[in-house]
Amino acid sequence: MAQNNPDVTAKKVTLTNMYGEKLVGLLHDTGSPDIVVLCHGFRSTKEFKIMVNISTALEKEGISAFRFDFSGNGESEGTFHFGHYMKEVDDLHSVVEHFIGEKRRVAAILGHSKGGNVVLLYASKYHDVPTVVNASGRYVMGRGIAERLGNDFLERIKNEGFLDMKNRAGEVQYRVTEESLMDRLNTDMHKACSQIDNECRVLTIHGTSDEIIPVEDAFEFDKIIPNHKLRIVEGAVHDYQSHQDELVSLAVSFIKEGLHQK
Repeated sequence: MAQNNPDVTAKKVTLTNMYGEKLVGLLHDTGSPDIVVLCHGFRSTKEFKIMVNISTALEKEGISAFRFDFSGNGESEGTFHFGHYMKEVDDLHSVVEHFIGEKRRVAAILGHSKGGNVVLLYASKYHDVPTVVNASGRYVMGRGIAERLGNDFLERIKNEGFLDMKNRAGEVQYRVTEESLMDRLNTDMHKACSQIDNECRVLTIHGTSDEIIPVEDAFEFDKIIPNHKLRIVEGAVHDYQSHQDELVSLAVSFIKEGLHQK
């Protein structure tokens, strides 16, 4: 499988989001009119192995793929935010509009982790992409924050207005503002998922050994998304370290099925 390096056949594409920030992505162009857009997770980039491996697999199937950096991540302009899920939905919308302008059809969107939330939120708002793949997205948005920020995060952020997250060397990696924290806590995945169209095909993939987002979240999505398939990968952790082939196979098969149904 391809690792975390840019694929030689991928062409750099730069477009502007609705905030005037440049978004940078790599297009694996097979010449197909249909295109699949891939969305990375929290503090990740288009070079994350899942993004690279799925793009490469789609390309081998003759399907064009585009993996890009959300604003404030990777090569894209803007400021990194802890929350701001709907801003990333806006970024994705700018990408979809770009390809529509190029006379392409965005046949599917796929996201991993936070990107999984973004593609589901997108589907609940725009209703213009027929196939959605959510790999390890989070359903219970309040969970996982204390592990990252500390148990007293709400009290501290109320007092200070922000929290700086540092690495072991004491260097600040990113800042969590009260606004971005509340944005995450107020993102209602239950409400959003109930607004996804019946015609929109959704696949959730999740690993049983996910150490970041528990597999229970995947079962919650399965209860509320109307046209939904659930695939559980036995033993897989959050980044599918030793289960890349299984993840890629499930995602690509589901996307291909959708293309054959149109």
